[in-house]
Amino acid sequence: MYAILDIETTGGKFNEEGITEIAIYKFDGHAIVDQFISLVNPEREIQPFVVNLTGINSNMLKNAPKFYEVAKRIVEITEDCIIVAHNSSFDYRILKTEFKRLGFPFKRKTLCTVELSQQLIPDMPSYSLGKLTRSLGIPMSDRHRANGDAMATVKLFKMLLHKDLDKAIVKDAIKVEKKSSIAPNLKDIIDNLPSDTGVYYIHNADGEIIYIGKSNNIRKRIVQHFTGTNSKSKKIQRLVNTVTYEKTGSELAALLKESAEIKTHKPIFNRALRRTIFTHALYQYTDSNGYINLEIDKSNRQETPIITFSTRLSAKNFLFKAVDQFELCQKLTGLYTTKSGCFKYDVKECEGACINEEPVAAYNQRVKQLIDKYSYQNKDMLIIDRGRTIEEKTVFLIENGIFKGMGYFDLNHQINNRAILSSIITPMENNRDTQHIIQNYMRRNKRLKIVDLK
Repeated sequence: MYAILDIETTGGKFNEEGITEIAIYKFDGHAIVDQFISLVNPEREIQPFVVNLTGINSNMLKNAPKFYEVAKRIVEITEDCIIVAHNSSFDYRILKTEFKRLGFPFKRKTLCTVELSQQLIPDMPSYSLGKLTRSLGIPMSDRHRANGDAMATVKLFKMLLHKDLDKAIVKDAIKVEKKSSIAPNLKDIIDNLPSDTGVYYIHNADGEIIYIGKSNNIRKRIVQHFTGTNSKSKKIQRLVNTVTYEKTGSELAALLKESAEIKTHKPIFNRALRRTIFTHALYQYTDSNGYINLEIDKSNRQETPIITFSTRLSAKNFLFKAVDQFELCQKLTGLYTTKSGCFKYDVKECEGACINEEPVAAYNQRVKQLIDKYSYQNKDMLIIDRGRTIEEKTVFLIENGIFKGMGYFDLNHQINNRAILSSIITPMENNRDTQHIIQNYMRRNKRLKIVDLK
């Protein structure tokens, strides 16, 4: 659990500043679960440059509560939380100073979004909150006011959690939380899970990930784990201490993250790297007459396939439909073995490429249409899918046929700008598994939005 906050102060000498405004959002890693926002009477003068910067003046604070009047609420909302702030050393120092004046030892673990941003989003021109959020396309209002800055920090931190592929932030949080705050039984764990699409992480008592999975309904899938009677389910039930999750909105995002993170974390209850995710593929070659032929074969060949499949049967089913859709020859697609015309030629549904009657260029053009539709080789494009909220979309970036990564953007944001794209995209490895996952998803989802980049 995180307490994401921002504090405005009077300015002045070091450790003599007073708080003029505070905003705290309690954040569970997915949504805001509590909040506290208040002006504070600092009982001292505000520096003129601070008044100009924040717009907060002494008249506004005459009837505001003094710090001791809001201290209890601050303790309660930050209890068992990691404090998150942009330049957290400043905000944490100010809080500790105020509590010290009350004779109360205030101690919390902190995370700094400046430092996290420098690690997870390197080479940005500036890491000030205003410039950084603008570069990342994060909407911001009421700059230099506690509520506006705290809300922007929430949105930034949410993006940083998404970019933290090693899950270092989450693992750290699990260790910090008191044991009493972790669900004491499986039912309590289930009650805190959403029925949304995403990736889930099953942790043991040390915060280590012992299983990673993907589901269109996280809660339902965890129930299956916790009620399963097979050997793996029983072991998970004995070792599980908590379950964390990441909503992805898009099923494609969940599939890609699941595959990548199993390889990264190698949980003890996941199959080793899931190397057998596909077994067969569709390849192309040009025969002696110049016609492009298609053939299904095992996916272990050196050349790049057009598209991959989990079984030979699924490959054949796809090819039968493609032959009809693109009016191709059964013989030249390996579906009909003959030394003469194919069956479709006999029933006048084939133009005769099988017996060299159809012009090579005309036939090959239709084959290339199939290849262009189902392969993204050498393409620069975006795949856009549903996001985690109504106002959001997920974007997947492919450059020159190579999958670069994925990210989230607001519907009002212009994502075809390369500079903005590079900042919101979380890099992911391009490998045969990701190619298979993307191609299969594109094949199954006819209404998926594809944007060509120029």
